Amino acid sequence: MYKIFVIEDDAVIARAVVEHIASWGWEARKAEDLTHVMEEFAAFAPHLVLLDIGLPYRNGYHWCAEIRKRSQVPIVFLSSASDNMNIVMAMNMGGDDFVAKPFSLEVLAAKIQALLRRAYDFGAAPLLECRGAVLDTGDNTLRYEGQSLELSRNEYRILQVLLEQKGRTVSRDTLMQKLWETDSFVDENTLTVNMARLRRKLEGVGLTDFIRTKKGMGYLIEG
Repeated sequence: MYKIFVIEDDAVIARAVVEHIASWGWEARKAEDLTHVMEEFAAFAPHLVLLDIGLPYRNGYHWCAEIRKRSQVPIVFLSSASDNMNIVMAMNMGGDDFVAKPFSLEVLAAKIQALLRRAYDFGAAPLLECRGAVLDTGDNTLRYEGQSLELSRNEYRILQVLLEQKGRTVSRDTLMQKLWETDSFVDENTLTVNMARLRRKLEGVGLTDFIRTKKGMGYLIEG
């Protein structure tokens, strides 16, 4: 199920959008504290963001820039300020689309669906994200806070499986089976060596304790 994060200070609009998104079978959540948007964004890990420009405390351009430091998740700007300057600014800041208020909920849903398809379906490489780290399954690269981390085939496969099962413990046997699909032979030592190397690389870009060991059970990446 796709998750949509709604950053909107108008409670009436936000509630209507969340309810309509839910009717399409997606999960929607409204930002509750507009002073701590990034904390809520990281906790929810959405597939798409709906972002108002005219927000209290910090405007939508600020939050778009903050999101883009961590993620390439699609962002749709919502605003009554639909002049060309604001539209151009929104696109230059990293927005993927712009919807002028007042808008039709059906049109908004259609735009969301199109962006989700473009980003995650029809052969497009999905992005796996956790705690600000984004694994691009198209080029086997991990990006974190402006840094790009090149991964070996086995390191990438380990990280992909753990991120796909984010929040759940993955056994060593399961990981070895996944590695076997891409290598001629994988034993316990092969997994141990690759896991140690991967952890060193993650720590090198600031992702300390990104992968946790659950003794006697396997490995875990917590969301």
